[in-house]
Amino acid sequence: MADFVKVADLSELEPGKCKAVEVEGREIAIFNVEGTIYALDNTCLHQGGPLGEGDLSGKIVTCPWHGWEYDVCTGENCEDRSMKVATYRVQVEGNEIKVAI
Repeated sequence: MADFVKVADLSELEPGKCKAVEVEGREIAIFNVEGTIYALDNTCLHQGGPLGEGDLSGKIVTCPWHGWEYDVCTGENCEDRSMKVATYRVQVEGNEIKVAI
C-alpha cells in the first residue's frame, strides 16, 4: 500500500493554480481544479517540460514549453488519449495536501 506524503499546504494552491513539488526524489505537479486537488508526473511526454509551471484552464494544463495539453484528472494527452502521464492519488487533510507515493 502506498504511503501518503505531505507535499504542500492547501493555502498555497488556490483554485485554478498549479505548482511543482518534489517528494522522495520525484517531480510532481499538483493542480487545484475548482477545489479538487489532482497530482501528475511533472514531466511532459513531448520534451520533458514542467507541467507544474503550465497554464491551467479548467481541468486542462498546457505545457509551458511547446503547448502540449493534458487532462489533469486522468493524465491523458488531449490530442492522443493513448498517451498519458502518471497520476497520483491525493488526500487533503485539514490544510495539508498529501500524495500517494
